[in-house]
Amino acid sequence: MVNKAHKYTQEFKDSTIQLALNSEKSAYQIAQDLGMSDKTLYAWLRDYRKKHHLISELPNRTTNNSPKESLEEENRRLRKENSKLKMERDI
Repeated sequence: MVNKAHKYTQEFKDSTIQLALNSEKSAYQIAQDLGMSDKTLYAWLRDYRKKHHLISELPNRTTNNSPKESLEEENRRLRKENSKLKMERDI
């Protein structure tokens, strides 16, 4: 397997972290939009939160039902939003 190491500028890294923290998009989607590895962005966010003593907004992984329930809630919300946007577009 070929290792494709990228060197990102500190400015790019900082702006990407801020985008991920302040956007309604998921970190995964932001990484995809920017053409970078989601693992890289997750590592940057983890380091940023640790450095700035921020509480992670990741779901609690100790219980099996919590992440599943939050994903289902998110799916419901996104479906509702998608329906509204389709209606607005059609109008």
